[in-house]
Amino acid sequence: MFNKILIANRGEIALRVIRAAHELGVKAVAVYSEADRLAPHVLAADEAYLIGPAPSAQSYLKADVLIDVAKRCGAEAIHPGYGFLSERAHFIQAVRDAGLVFIGPSAEAVTAMGDKTAARARMIDAGVPVVPGTKEALADAAEARRVAGEIGYPVLLKAAAGGGGKGMRIVRGEDEIEKAFESAGNEAQAAFGDRSVYVEKYLDGPRHIEIQLLADRHGNTLHLGERECSIQRRHQKLIEEAPSAVLTPDERAAMGAMAVAAARAVNYEGAGTVECLYQNGEFYFLEMNTRIQVEHPVTELVTGIDLVQWQIRIAAGEKLPFAQDDITFTGHAIECRITSEDPANSFLPSTGRIQNLLIPSGPGVRWDGGITPGVEVGLFYDPMLAKLIVHAPTRIEAVDRMKRALAELRVEGVDTSVPFHLRVMDEPEFREGRLDIKYLDRHEELLSVQPDEDTIRAAALAAALLEEERRTHRVMPRATSTAAAAPASGWRQRGWKNR
Repeated sequence: MFNKILIANRGEIALRVIRAAHELGVKAVAVYSEADRLAPHVLAADEAYLIGPAPSAQSYLKADVLIDVAKRCGAEAIHPGYGFLSERAHFIQAVRDAGLVFIGPSAEAVTAMGDKTAARARMIDAGVPVVPGTKEALADAAEARRVAGEIGYPVLLKAAAGGGGKGMRIVRGEDEIEKAFESAGNEAQAAFGDRSVYVEKYLDGPRHIEIQLLADRHGNTLHLGERECSIQRRHQKLIEEAPSAVLTPDERAAMGAMAVAAARAVNYEGAGTVECLYQNGEFYFLEMNTRIQVEHPVTELVTGIDLVQWQIRIAAGEKLPFAQDDITFTGHAIECRITSEDPANSFLPSTGRIQNLLIPSGPGVRWDGGITPGVEVGLFYDPMLAKLIVHAPTRIEAVDRMKRALAELRVEGVDTSVPFHLRVMDEPEFREGRLDIKYLDRHEELLSVQPDEDTIRAAALAAALLEEERRTHRVMPRATSTAAAAPASGWRQRGWKNR
């Protein structure tokens, strides 16, 4: 096992990795930008190093700086979290060239799965079912028109190097193809530096279901069941759950076997996820995410397996001690992504200082958060503040538990997505498990959440009480509340380094 690892990330995922490392007896090194000096992951780490200004291009995306810090502090390995450099093959190779261990798959596996057209071709060769479409990037709009005519409209134009909905256009007729091809290519170029676009058949209203994998370097590749990720807005997931409400045991086994075959086709190692489209009992490979997923906690709760710990263990050379038949699933788990976005204003980003935070608790409630009172929420990074996850014996009990937990949650200082999540928990189709990727198209009213009178009164009362407490000096001024919660002596005891 490693003695010390560096976490090349921030926020709740950095804190999640730090906790996993500490439970394994491994020292954790944090990095931080100037905007994150007092962030929870910085205060929780054994050591912390300043790596640059707030913009990620000048801090968290500086591969050479991250590797230099890891070498100087004596870290043996780097965990990338998700986002940032987690799926950048050049970073993985640079880490290994520096004599360090990358906690994740090889650069070759990331490259193979990172190019969507190359991945499709490889999956076809491996006998993995894929949505009908092209194996290679399209040469021009004329070729796009020809292929679309062959497979039939509607079709989906997608960036070959893309993800997260960037460089993606639905085309429902031949008259739309040229404009869509041009705009998808332009967006792909801006987002990924590569305007290559491919085409595939557009499935109207499938479910988005993904399969979690673990693979060690000793030839063991296992699936840990599925997650339902169909509730999305602009191709961004908002709510996830495990297991899916519709898969039969036979379908789960078949999709799991497909995901294992996909991983073995690229000699995959570590934790990864195969994303699929599912409709009427048929499923198709969509893409592979070569990293830990935001929604990994729901799988952890239904399997009892710590995925982040096993990322670290596998990278240290350990062998998986369980076989496929040992994987069992208990109960149902749901995750809500709590973001600093205003659902009453088209989900526009909300900024400000976290003034007060009340975290829900009780049976079956988990909070993976990256905020504390006093933390400043800006526009430099992803708006996700935390993840609220619940586990219960049945799906409907999990829905009701999530509703209770959301009602207990208080985040003051910024607008959040909580009102949206509360509405979803009460919506009949969601409660019955009737989901697909067009769920929010059918329920646009959920995307324009207006607070009710009780919520307005409660918020006004909470704000008035907080202001009265500040006025009478019963709480610290908000500008210093975080610093007060973490005295300098505590920093020194953890080997704090402000460099």
